[in-house]
Order: sequence, then structure tokens, then C-alpha cells
Amino acid sequence: MKPERRGVLAGGVLLVAAVGAGWLFQQGTGQDRDLFVHVRVFQEVMEHLARDYVEPVDRADLYQRALEAVLDGLGDPNTSLLSPREAQNFRIRMEGEYGGVGLEVIPRDGWVTVVTPLPGSPGTRAGIRTGDQIVEVNGTSVEGWDPEEVVNALRGPAGTEVSLKVRRPGIQDPLPFTLTREVIRLRSVPFVLALEGGVGYLPLQSVSETSAREVRAAVDSLWRGGIRRLILDLRGNPGGALDQAVAIADLFLDPGQAVVETRGRTERQREVFSAREPQPYRDLLVAVLVDERSASASEIVAGALQDHDRAVVVGAPTFGKGSVQTLFPLSGGNLLRLTTGRWFTPLGRSIQKERDAQLAAMEQSTLSLGGEPVSRPDTFPRPAYRTEGGREVLGGGGIVPDVLVIPDTLTTQERDALRELERGGGAFSTQVFHFAVEYRQRRPALSESFSLDRADLEAFRARLEAAGLPLSPAAFQRAERFLRLRLEQEIAEQAWGDAGAFRRTLGRDRALLKARSLLLGAADTRTLLDLAGDPKEDDWQPVVVRPPQGGEGRLGGDVPPVPRSVPSPQP
Repeated sequence: MKPERRGVLAGGVLLVAAVGAGWLFQQGTGQDRDLFVHVRVFQEVMEHLARDYVEPVDRADLYQRALEAVLDGLGDPNTSLLSPREAQNFRIRMEGEYGGVGLEVIPRDGWVTVVTPLPGSPGTRAGIRTGDQIVEVNGTSVEGWDPEEVVNALRGPAGTEVSLKVRRPGIQDPLPFTLTREVIRLRSVPFVLALEGGVGYLPLQSVSETSAREVRAAVDSLWRGGIRRLILDLRGNPGGALDQAVAIADLFLDPGQAVVETRGRTERQREVFSAREPQPYRDLLVAVLVDERSASASEIVAGALQDHDRAVVVGAPTFGKGSVQTLFPLSGGNLLRLTTGRWFTPLGRSIQKERDAQLAAMEQSTLSLGGEPVSRPDTFPRPAYRTEGGREVLGGGGIVPDVLVIPDTLTTQERDALRELERGGGAFSTQVFHFAVEYRQRRPALSESFSLDRADLEAFRARLEAAGLPLSPAAFQRAERFLRLRLEQEIAEQAWGDAGAFRRTLGRDRALLKARSLLLGAADTRTLLDLAGDPKEDDWQPVVVRPPQGGEGRLGGDVPPVPRSVPSPQP
């Protein structure tokens, strides 16, 4: 249904209520305090609209739009009413496999906005980025649509195409993309590596139904190989299933140690989820990487390990998605996705960040050397908490790292040159892909230490010009650092997969290099945490509010049954 019609209905209902207000007050019956009267008035208004309005209206459509207007009025992007078809699509996504383009989205300023393109998805390969606002799908404006409507438009059978336009900060005209849908399998751990110095590296890209099993198998393989230091990379992880987040944290905690607490409106809705099994890797030193795209279940894992002094957290403050959604089956196959609580870390820190702070972080972002959005550190006051070991950790929404590391970013001239390339939308990423395929095919014995020379870069510039994406020699030179990285990473992925692409950027990954340095400099976890020091780097100084006694206390209690959490929409 059209969002603008929904708005017209809301205005119409308010008008009817205003016209009748004088009569109601004249009666002096106090009906505004009587729930039964409110229900009767609503029914009477709907009957008059259906029977007496100047134009015919569909009664079922009236009720549907009224329900949606009620939910919209909450101002909660995570609460929504799903039709039978939308509910079925949602169940498919919860199972971890569906046909789509792999974009994590939220509503923002009347438009559905990309939070995270899933790694390896059609959306990522096409060049869609965090912060892109989807303004059109298959030639139809999606202004005012809710995320589920956009998700349904983007989803479809694998192999089919969908066209969309996105608005990107700094670029005036919407960027066009044509994506080929694929079966999106939420593979949690794409690879695992042993880095130089005997440090294991494990990227956890999402938290789906198999995540805990995948993490356990990956760490087991490293452990058997003699690895006793681990980097758990949660950067870009949009989260997922609560039970899997608890199970992952359980691998590194002792039985009875709290992982996360949910708090609802009443004390009866307060639940604590704790570790149950003895940890199999007690002597493993752990560093956790996070960034502004780490959200939801990944924040639960990072927060639990930080609060229990089990791991050092390195990177940037996380997104702050700390609300609990519960699914309520309704009549007719409908489904209510309702926010019923908030998540808190074991020390009582709220994971939920105020929405204004979330949006401000996205709006004030710059670009990393790899072209990914990088948010500037926030400056709002954050409460301080004390761990059992006496370390200070910060609350206020999201997880604040023990060591803040800002990635290398593009210069202003480099960003300007990149925007010239991006005006072609998905055409730029398409040319990068085809160049990488042809380069690899011409060099079957390619070594991982390859490097593009001047002739290779000029050949790519000629390819861009032939594709209608001309770039002046001066602009091309300004963008060369980014272009070289992007092309070499794409070639490495074509040749050696995800692990090869990762190895190509390893030397420029400041957060990862910092985590590895900390791990190699520590003999045990206590030393590792002492090396981390205060959660600041460069010029960033968090505004800290320290209560007299530290935090709000630790969690405890019996372990209740673990429910499923609900991820954000992913087309």
C-alpha cells in the first residue's frame, strides 16, 4: 500500500475526532479515560468512513492502514506488522538462506537506508555502501516505504535482475545499479588463518543458526595447530540470533558467567542469559575487533567478553542496536514484530544507542582507504563502569573499544576523484570485476605478491573511458591509491577467494595490526588487558561520567530458556 495514503488516512481520522471533540466534552462523561469508549469510538469512526465517506473505501484496507499508522507512531524502526507473505519471507531469512541481494537496511528520514552490505553479496560486489539511501526499485520511487516493503521488492528468485537507484552523500544525482539476485547463504565464518607470530584470525561475518558451531570448529582447528592467540573479527557483523550469540560467548566464559540481560517493561520480563559449559580454550588470549557496523548479537559477544576481562576490544565504537524483538503470530497468518525489551551487558551497560546518535555517526562519516564509511568518534557523555578486574569500561550505547583505532582514510582529493567514478553507479564496480577476471585469466601462475604496474592502471583507465566513465589523467592520478587497492583486492579474491583478498589488505589494516601487536606482547590475559590501557588514541577523548561506586552492579541468576532474537531486514 502507498505510504502517502496512510498519511491521508491519519489526517482524516484526526479531523473526524476534532469535529466530534466538542460534543464529547459537552457530555462530561470522562470518556477519554475509558478504554471501552475509545474502542467504540474507533469502531464508529471506521464504520462512518466505510459507509459515508464521499468516495468508496475498502473496509479491510482502512483497518490495515490504521494498524500500520499506530505502529509507525511508536517511532521504532524495529516494530512492524508483517503480512502473511512478508511473514513467510521473514521466516525464510531467519533460516539463513534466501534469494536476494544481501543488504541490511533501516528506515531513515523517509527513505530505507543501507546499514551493512553483507560480505560477498551482490550488493557488496556492485559497490553499494553503508549510508546509501534506496530511492527507487525497478523504476518505482520507494519514498516512505518501510524496510519490509523494500526488502520484498529486492528479494526474488536467484538469477533474476533488480534495478535500483541510491542517493549517496556528496553526490547530487542518484546512482543506478543493476543487481543479479543470488541465493544468500549466511555463512558465518568464511575462512580461518594462522598469521605471522602464531596468531589465529577468525572473521565472524554474521550470527546465524550455525554460527556457534562454525566458530567452535574454526577455533578447534587453530588450537590443534598450536595457536594460543586469537583475533575474533566482528567488524561489519550486523548480528542475528540471540541464542547463537550466547553460545559463542559461552566458548570463552565459565559456567554461570552472565552473557547478556534483557529488560522489558516489568520485572517479570527481566531475563539473564549465562554461560553453561566449561570453556575449552581457557589459555587462549583473545582480541576482538569491532567497528561502527558491528551491531546486535555481535555487540552482545564483544560486551560480554569485555565485561568479564576475557578479551581486549580494539577498533571503533559499535552501532548500538540493543533492542529485543519478539514475534507474535496473529490471525490470518499475519505476524507482529514487536520490540519488547533492551539488551544490557553483564555490567549493566545498555547496548542500545540513541537513534539520533546512530544517525549522526552515519552522517558524519568519511571513507577509509578501501572506500568503506568510517564514522568519527562520538563526543557525548558516557557513564563509566568497573569490571571485576578493576578496569574502566564505558557505557552510553554500543560497545566502546579498550583501544580505539581509526582506519587510514582517503584524502579530500581522493574522495572527490572517487565520487566522479561513483556517478556511474554499479558500472564502476562492474568494470573492476571484469578487469580482475581478465587479468587473472591472462596470468594462470599469478603469485600472491603480484603488483599492478603503470601499464595495467592505464589499461583500466581506458576501460573506464570506453564504458562511459571518463576520468581525467589528473583525477585518475589522485584516485590511484584507492584504485590500486581496489583492483588488487578484487584480483586476489578472484584468484584465492576471501582469504586471498584479506591477505592483500593485511598490511594496511591498522586495527588488526594493533590487536596482533597486543597479543604478541602479552603472556597472559591480565597482561594483555594492562597493555590496552585507556580507550583512546590520537586526539579522541571520550567524555566520561564516573559515578561514585562505578557501574550498576553485575548480573546473575538462573539460566532461562534461550529464545530466538530477530535480525533486521535483509533483502
